[in-house]
Amino acid sequence: MLITELKAREALMPLVEGKKVFIINCEGCKEVHFPGKEAREFQKELADAGCVTGTITTDYICNPENMELRLQNHMEEIKAADAVLVFSCGVGVQTIANYLEDKKVYAGCDTYPLPGFQGVTPLEYKCDQCGECYLNLTGGICPITACSKSLVNGQCGGSKDGMCEVDNTMECGWERIYRRLAQLGRLDVLKCPTQIRNFATDDEI
Repeated sequence: MLITELKAREALMPLVEGKKVFIINCEGCKEVHFPGKEAREFQKELADAGCVTGTITTDYICNPENMELRLQNHMEEIKAADAVLVFSCGVGVQTIANYLEDKKVYAGCDTYPLPGFQGVTPLEYKCDQCGECYLNLTGGICPITACSKSLVNGQCGGSKDGMCEVDNTMECGWERIYRRLAQLGRLDVLKCPTQIRNFATDDEI
C-alpha cells in the first residue's frame, strides 16, 4: 500500500513553466490515496496558461501493454510537448520514462509507504516509497532502486565495465542515469549541488 502526495509547487514550476507539457494521471492506487483534487487544480492552472498539449487519466501505468497502447494513441500530442508530467508513484514515472526515451519525463508526486500488502508489478522498476522522489534529477531512473547502495550523489567508483560491484549481473544505475541525461541534453543537472536526502520522510506516515 502507498500514498502519493503532490510535489511542492516550487519544485514543479521550474520544470514546466513556459513549456508545453503532456500530462498522465494514474489512478490505479487511488483507493489508498492519490492527490486528485490538488493535481487537477495544478493541471487546470497549466491548461489555462496554454501549456498542456494533452492528458491521459488511466489506471495502473505499470500495466505495460495497456499503457503502450494508450500512449500510441496520443503520440502527436506527446511529440508537441517539451516534457511529460506524470502523477503516479515512482514505478509509473519510470515506466513512462523508459518508453519515451527521447522525452523529458517528470514526477508530479512523492510516494510514501503504508503498512500492509504491497502491490505487485510485472516490471523491473521499483519504488522504495522513500517520500522524496529523485526521478526529476536523474532522468526518470531511480538511484535508490537502480543502485545496489542506493547512492544519491553519483556512482561509487566500484563498477567495472558498466556493471555493479555488488551484483555483477546488474548494470550500474548511475551509468544508466548518466547516459539517460546525456541523451536528453540534461547533463547540466549533475553540476547542481546534490539534494541531501531527508531520511525522516521514510517514517512520516
